[in-house]
Formats: sequence, structure tokens, C-alpha cells
Amino acid sequence: MHIHILGICGTFMGGLAALAREAGPRVTGCDAGVYPPMSDQLRALGIDLIEGFGADQMALRPDVFVVGNVVSRARLPDGNPKFPLMETILESGARYTSGPQWLAENVLQGRHVLAVAGTHGKTTTTSMLAWILEANGLNPGFLVGGVPLNFGVSARLGGTSGSDIGVGAANGLAARSAPCPPPALRTPPLPAQSAPPAQRPVFVIEADEYDTAFFDKRSKFVHYRPRTAILNNLEFDHADIFDDLAAIERQFHHLVRTVPGSGRVVVNGLEESLTRVLGMGCWSDVRSFGSAVCDFAADGEPNDFVVLQGGETVGRVRWNVGGVHNQLNALAAIAAAEHVGVAPADAARALASFENVKRRMEVRGTVAGVTVYDDFAHHPTAIRTTVNGLRRQVGPNARILAVFEPRSNTMKLGTMKAQLPWSLEEADLAFCHSGGLGWDAAAALAPMGERAQVADSIAGVMDQVLAQVRPGDHLLCMSNGGFGGIHAQLLERLAPR
Repeated sequence: MHIHILGICGTFMGGLAALAREAGPRVTGCDAGVYPPMSDQLRALGIDLIEGFGADQMALRPDVFVVGNVVSRARLPDGNPKFPLMETILESGARYTSGPQWLAENVLQGRHVLAVAGTHGKTTTTSMLAWILEANGLNPGFLVGGVPLNFGVSARLGGTSGSDIGVGAANGLAARSAPCPPPALRTPPLPAQSAPPAQRPVFVIEADEYDTAFFDKRSKFVHYRPRTAILNNLEFDHADIFDDLAAIERQFHHLVRTVPGSGRVVVNGLEESLTRVLGMGCWSDVRSFGSAVCDFAADGEPNDFVVLQGGETVGRVRWNVGGVHNQLNALAAIAAAEHVGVAPADAARALASFENVKRRMEVRGTVAGVTVYDDFAHHPTAIRTTVNGLRRQVGPNARILAVFEPRSNTMKLGTMKAQLPWSLEEADLAFCHSGGLGWDAAAALAPMGERAQVADSIAGVMDQVLAQVRPGDHLLCMSNGGFGGIHAQLLERLAPR
């Protein structure tokens, strides 16, 4: 079996590639403009990467092409297709499928799927939940849109309860007579004592609401059919594919529709949008967290708090993770883990050793008394919660210099530019990379006065930062892309000569 993945370096497709490689098939893939950590992970797995989407890749003759949502029918200014390989696949009648569909039919089938959905915190909460299950002996499979530091990889098959993972027939559908993976690649069955009676093998997945593929405009998460679903939060995002918040709420309701009656929906009680989602109909057990009246609540600071269930103390979380948002993420993960038999006290204990996710408040280094952080935040709410988390960590007197680029499709459209001053309220200074934007970043940040500066190049941003930074400062770099390697460049230029 050979699968060739188009858009392999995206966080989702890269994780899918890792799962497929572990299951046994030969895996190759292509992409453009790759950057770590996914490219490093794929090469470490021995997966061949091809730069670009050239039609000559048809010569690989895979059994199925798995198509990521980065691929489209777009044309270049000269009229040629932007993705010639896809055009050739369509012309030739070769077999192809989407990433979420391939995953659902070849990996998730027969497992208890725990899906983590929400505008913010999906990656971190998915990682927390996977670690809770791992620490309590459930040997979970998982696919995370990042690299959890506890595991060092973004995806793995986990326990299969003695049954092999289907590796797909040549048409990319679930294999009914496909050869089993080589014995060395099979995962041993779960020990009987590690899960409740009749428990299926568990799989934790980050459930993204973005669309599946150019030929399937449903949200990715409708393919996963979870038995446990976390609805972490919900606000407007992805302005490139959704007209308004109501359109996203409808997609979340489609996810709720797929949860069976014996399943559980874990919902953030602070979110009016999620109240509306459940108001459209819910046929499963519901557990709430976060609000004044809810099933799971926290009492204490984000780095040391008591977990309350129904008002009674059931555990305590002491860890090195900051931010109110992560406190809420922890409650969601604890409530979901309970559904597969992990007591809240045991879940809370497991979080003490949770190491967070690469590119989530990751310290890249400290030079000349200046600490440089890397974070994935890009939506205004995520920027605000990230800055707040750092502020709580470093105290009111330390200076935070926020360095960011509005790189996501939503931010490039300028839909949320008016929220940027609000999102940066707790930063002492802000530096924005405005290259590639179709709107005036300086005007959007004008309410911040001299606290905000804008440059249209990475080099310009660095010059501005270096002119202002001083020992003891915290440089918080935020982007959902590689940010031109600004973290390493700042550390190099800060180093004494």
C-alpha cells in the first residue's frame, strides 16, 4: 500500500502521515514552503517530501492520493493551475480522498474517539487529554495539531485492543481485505485493567471546524464521529469560509448530531454561542465547565487550583502551565477523561507532569537578560489570553514586548483588526509585521499610540524591537507560521559580541 499526501506539511496532514506510516503503508507527500516542526518530524519518520505540486508526481503511482485542504482549483495570473498535480489526478481518474475521510475510515473506525473542538485551545486541550489518558494506562492514539512535549510527536496509533488498523484499500476506503501491517508495527493490546469493561481503544483528536477539502466543504470534525466531544469555546473565525458566527454554530451543531446517546458532550458554560449550539438539539449526556453554575469548576490560581465537581473537591492541579485559558482547558480535559473511566483526582494528578505543546509559550532562549518566547496565537482573543498568561507569570513590573504578525486568512482579511489594541492591552510595547496585509495595520493600532510600531518586513520589525529592548524584558513572538525564523534571529542579535 502506498499513499501520496498533497499538503503533507500542514499540522493535520503531517499527523495523518505519521499515523499512516506507523500503520504500515509507504507514505510520500508534497507541499510548498515547509517549516518546522512538522517538516522535521516527517523527515525523522523517513517520509519522502517533494517540494511543490508538479504533475510529474503521477509517476509515483500511489494506490490513493490523500488531498489536504490547502489544495484548490485556483489558477495563477498566467492561467496555469496553481496545483497541476490535482488537475492531473482529476483528468486521469486516479483515486483520491480527503485527509479527514481517510482518517475516519482507516484509523478511527472501532475506537472510542474523543474530539476536542473550539475556536481556541484545541491543540493544548487535546494534548492535555492525551497525556491524562496515557498517565492512567489507557495508551491512547492521538492526532494533535502541534507537537506535545510529553510525547515528542504529533500523532500515534496507540492501543488497538488486538485489532489491526485498517490501512486502506486502493481506493482509499477502509480496508476489508487489505494486508495487515508488519508485526513489528502492530501495537500490543491494552491490558485488561487499564480501561473500564467493554471499553474500546481510545483515540484523542483535535477537531477542526475548517473545511475538509475543495471537494468537501463540510467541517473536518463531522468525519470523526466522536463518543466524547469537547466544545471548548466558540467565536467568529475563518472569515475566508464562514459568513458569520451563526454559520460556525451550525457546523458545531452538526458535530453534536454525530455523538451517540451514550456519548458525552463537554461544553464551556461561559459561552453563549455554545448554549445556542446545544439549543439546536443535543441527544447525549452533557457536562459543563467554567461557569458559576456548572459540573466542573476551578478554585485558585491557574498554576495551582482545586477541581470541583458538583461543588465538591475532587482533585488538585499543580503545574508549570499558566493562564486562565489553560485552567479552563484542564477542566475540559478532566471532564472528558472521566467519560472513559479516569477519575478526576487521577486526571488532576496527571496534569502535574504535563509539559505543554511546542510553540505554546515555548521559551526559545534567554540572552543578555532577555527571554524570547514562541507562541502560535494569531486570533485577537488568543493573543489577549497569551499575553495575560505571560503577565500573570512574570508579574506587573516586568516588560512584555509583543511581536506578532496577522498571518491567518481571517486576520489577512482585516475582519478583526479593530480588536488588536484590545488584544495587546497588557503588553508594554507591540511590534507588528504588516507585510502582505491588504489593510493599514498602523491605523488599526493607532489607539495604542507610541506603544505600537509597524514594519512591512521581518528585518524592520527586528530593528524596531532591538532599538527598544532592555535586560529583563520578555519578547513574546506570536504567529501561526514560521515568522521568518525571527526567534532565532533575535537571540543571535541579542548575544554579546
